Amino acid sequence: MSAAASHEPRQLDLITEPYHYHGSFEDAWLALLARQDTGSMRQQMFRAADLAKVLQAAPRDRDCYMSQAEFYRRNRRAVNLLCLPLLFVDLDPPKGHNIDADTWRHRVLMFCRDEGVPPPSLIVYSGRGAHLKWVLSDPLPRAALPRWNLAQQLLGERLASLGADPNARDASRVLRLEQTVNRKTGHRCEVIWTTDGGDGLPVRYAFDSLFDELAPLARGQLEGLREERQRDDADAKKPTRWKDRPALELVKGGRYGLKRIDYAELAFHRLEDLRTLASIRAAERGSLEGERMAFLFWSLNFLALSNAVSPSNFWQEAQALAASLAPGWRYDRGELSTLYHKTAGYVRGEMVEFQGRKVPGLYTPRNATLVDRFAITPEEQRQLRTIVSKDEARYRDAERKRQHRREAGAVKRSEYEATAQHRREVARALRADGMKQREIAERLGVSEGAVRSYLK
Repeated sequence: MSAAASHEPRQLDLITEPYHYHGSFEDAWLALLARQDTGSMRQQMFRAADLAKVLQAAPRDRDCYMSQAEFYRRNRRAVNLLCLPLLFVDLDPPKGHNIDADTWRHRVLMFCRDEGVPPPSLIVYSGRGAHLKWVLSDPLPRAALPRWNLAQQLLGERLASLGADPNARDASRVLRLEQTVNRKTGHRCEVIWTTDGGDGLPVRYAFDSLFDELAPLARGQLEGLREERQRDDADAKKPTRWKDRPALELVKGGRYGLKRIDYAELAFHRLEDLRTLASIRAAERGSLEGERMAFLFWSLNFLALSNAVSPSNFWQEAQALAASLAPGWRYDRGELSTLYHKTAGYVRGEMVEFQGRKVPGLYTPRNATLVDRFAITPEEQRQLRTIVSKDEARYRDAERKRQHRREAGAVKRSEYEATAQHRREVARALRADGMKQREIAERLGVSEGAVRSYLK
């Protein structure tokens, strides 16, 4: 009898590990994948509210996997992402070697201690490798996907010597489910370490603090560099050209880490804008006939730029995007073949020279190009975040400055003029009563010069 066959189904074994990070949003969709007797995988999407029932019914005697992220649609793709409740790393042993659970636990904890990496909330033995999970105190929203991807990349690079799989860190990833059998080895997947958070539960990390521990440039250092650059620009006859400045590609400090919008963050905002624009037009016109491929192409391009797409999941993400634009639409793959190859090059780290700068090989259009390509009206622009014309951008900048002035105590010009007229009348009345200009200034709380202007 094989090792795998020696394990009988044990439906009463409790599966508790997913409860530590799933369940914040009961309406969220999760995915459970189980291997069938035919050898194929079957996926079931279910609501987070049904997590307990699904885990109780999950088969324990076969390969079984669960999504780590949560989705707002019944589809496990990054375009449908709702939130990200944890960071994770998938460790694989060297080819041809087997590492037992105790050795994995010892190696990981020793490495984290020696290298200054925060210990994972959970270490899960997968039956061959190990899954390390850092549970977040608050799930990250979908808008934070670029920062989450960067943190995943940093973790993978720090743990590369332990066997971190660089292809297993995307938002749509599934990992083995606790108490289920790894059919390749016959070993059961189980939690082998929990870092206590002080309340009997696994420790939870604030994302910003965890990011600070992973990124090499501290927030204070970044601010110092910015101040130094500002001083240099003030002393110089003209500001230093942006392309001549040393790049601040990786900065520490959570939400400040990508404060200077880079390609990944900007790309995700543009993806969201295109999806908003598609929704607006579909609601107004009933369909996106004649525009579907343009929306699909550019949305997929920006999804790849935000590091949410790789060659391995490119076509699945394309299909999910196509379904969101027009259910049942069968697009021509040939029209996306060039974009696929550019995505593969981008994932490999290939860059191209453009106007003296190194930029990604994917498409990075200007706002004006997108506004023109999609013929975005001023009314539509007002509902978008980043794809706007220069006129709309100037209007928003003026509105922000007006808001800042109001918050600082400034008043609208109409209010100011009304107040000045009142003071003018009061000053003239007091002067008619024989009061001196100095006394009037004290009474009104203004300067004597202001009083003189009132009396003219």
